[in-house]
Amino acid sequence: MTAYPMPLLVGHRGAAALAPENTLAGFRAAAETGVTGVEFDVRLAADGVPVVIHDATLERTTSGKGPVAAQTSALLGALDAGAWFGPRFAGEPLPTLEAALLLLAELNLAANIEIKSEGGGVRPLTAAVVAVVARAWPADRPPPLLSSFDAACVANCRDLAPGLPRALLVDRVDRAALAAAGPLDCVAIHANHRWLNEKLTTMVKTEGWRCGVYTVDDPRRARRLLDWGVDSVITNAPDRLKAALCAAR
Repeated sequence: MTAYPMPLLVGHRGAAALAPENTLAGFRAAAETGVTGVEFDVRLAADGVPVVIHDATLERTTSGKGPVAAQTSALLGALDAGAWFGPRFAGEPLPTLEAALLLLAELNLAANIEIKSEGGGVRPLTAAVVAVVARAWPADRPPPLLSSFDAACVANCRDLAPGLPRALLVDRVDRAALAAAGPLDCVAIHANHRWLNEKLTTMVKTEGWRCGVYTVDDPRRARRLLDWGVDSVITNAPDRLKAALCAAR
């Protein structure tokens, strides 16, 4: 599975420096920069529908309050997920995973779905995500990448949908992280760029994985990471990085 086509630049939570994170507006903003992929977060609503949001609670990025898991997808979809970022995004809804995938397919953007699974409930969440991907994603396009910090979640994705590519998210690359990734049949390891160096990048690549990094907004740092052999850079500012990298060629 290591031949999976990972985009060089990936918009973080859509394009988090340009539009409210994890919204359809953010995905459109990412597409306008010319990048070819986005990363976003998924959790399970009370009615078993996967919705696109990073936090376990609603206060930071929506007009709602309380746990995401305590609300139905219909109630979550009625919240304002854009006004906090700026008045022109007021009324932007909190999307379902299905709505996100349908738009990304329309925009011709690759999808990296980070599954937020802390606190248990891994199997219902991964089963719901896999079912939506099967239903909503075009069969003639490279499938979404399923990623998580939770190795049990990645293992469950492997068991439920072995044909879907997977990535293990880690803070630091070390032997323990590589040992955890080994049985998961991942295409990539995604690491915090702050703790990565050329030696560790080479270690990941030598073991047969692609190497992705998060979250890089400095063009000079992105260039260095790519020179080390990093395959994919996740960024809040895809416009800034794309412009700088293109100018450097």
